[in-house]
Amino acid sequence: MVTSVPRLVIAAPASGSGKTTVATGLMAAFAARGLAVSPHKVGPDYIDPGYHALATGRVGRNLDAYLCGPELVGPLFLHGARGCDVAVVEGVMGLYDGAAGEGELASTAHVAKLLRAPVVLVVDASSQSRSVAALVHGFVSWDPEVRVGGVILNKVGSDRHEALLREALDCVGVPVLGVLRRARQVSTPSRHLGLVPVAERGAEAVEAVAAMAALVSDGCDLEALAGLARSAGALDCAAWDAGVAVSPPPAPLPGPKRVAVAGGAAFTFSYAEHTELLAAAGAEVVVFDPLRDEGLPEGTAGLVIGGGFPEVYAAELSANEPLREAVAELALGGAPVAAECAGLLYLCRELDGLPMCGVLDACARMSERLTLGYRDAVAVADSALAVAGTRMRGHEFHRTVVEPGAGAAPAWGMRAPERRVEGFVERGVHASYLHTHWASEPGVARRFVERCRTS
Repeated sequence: MVTSVPRLVIAAPASGSGKTTVATGLMAAFAARGLAVSPHKVGPDYIDPGYHALATGRVGRNLDAYLCGPELVGPLFLHGARGCDVAVVEGVMGLYDGAAGEGELASTAHVAKLLRAPVVLVVDASSQSRSVAALVHGFVSWDPEVRVGGVILNKVGSDRHEALLREALDCVGVPVLGVLRRARQVSTPSRHLGLVPVAERGAEAVEAVAAMAALVSDGCDLEALAGLARSAGALDCAAWDAGVAVSPPPAPLPGPKRVAVAGGAAFTFSYAEHTELLAAAGAEVVVFDPLRDEGLPEGTAGLVIGGGFPEVYAAELSANEPLREAVAELALGGAPVAAECAGLLYLCRELDGLPMCGVLDACARMSERLTLGYRDAVAVADSALAVAGTRMRGHEFHRTVVEPGAGAAPAWGMRAPERRVEGFVERGVHASYLHTHWASEPGVARRFVERCRTS
């Protein structure tokens, strides 16, 4: 199947150049013109897609060639872009920065090539003039298979500065598609793990996205950008489908199948494909907010608690004692529970001295050390998610440590970059720091739902 969706990849020479501002602003600017915009993010980041969703009214989706494999990048992209007029893909780090020690794998350049999409390079021009030509020339010529179709100059100080930059870039042969002046109103607050998620900012996030849209609309040639998007090559693959991924469908076993999924401001890290796979496997997915709801949804047979910032909301989570007790009762009764990172912390006895659910004999605390990076892992023990020996790739991103007690088996054995075991498998609980993308191994969703019916 040959499919073509107009699309652009927004990249930069380095982090901090303004990719999120440009990508989110461009999504919102296109949407304001009445276009159905499909938002995407290269890599495992959970926070930027929240801003993308606010800009477009559609779910922000990740494209990660490490977590899911290069072969799923095109199908997952087409899945998200169904029915859309244009797609905007925000890159990660610098254009050619990928998984450490893996060459181009999972870099923005790699994903752009897999998508046959033109790249728009966002350059922080605040401290340079003629040197911008050497910088852009280097990025354009480094990999001939990457098509840089234009440049957006960010943080330009004045008309004179803009003129110098344009003059320098004339000899490179890459058109300037936008010039953005320094603007404080589009800045987004950050903390220890990056930007503050949309769910925590409310109306302030809406205002920030509107400011990004105005900045891009005023400073960029939207017609030229749309034309460049239409020049993307056709993709010779079919859109990913959750129902196909979990086929053959699970046997129609009796028993409950309602899966509660933690949401709200404390648990914002999740991939949309996870709930889609659970639903395709036969689950009724119900989202609840551990900051507000004092009990699990009625009839809950399984529980999924993703990532987020429980350390920020530790006091509120601890204060919701009825819910903590309900989670403990469900887990200790043997129901399947899948917890990643923040979910792991929530299941511990305590977090920074505050009582949590007490499902795991472990204590968690904040740390000065950032643990960050892709991981190649293998399931150590049979669990509600996977049989021992199942290999999955994942990503760690946290500033906490868990000090375990005794009794539970580890969840994962890390194969790279270092050999160690990590996480907990006990009763129906699978808890780990490792963020995984279930599209890479859809059998985990099917197994989880089957356990909900039989536990």
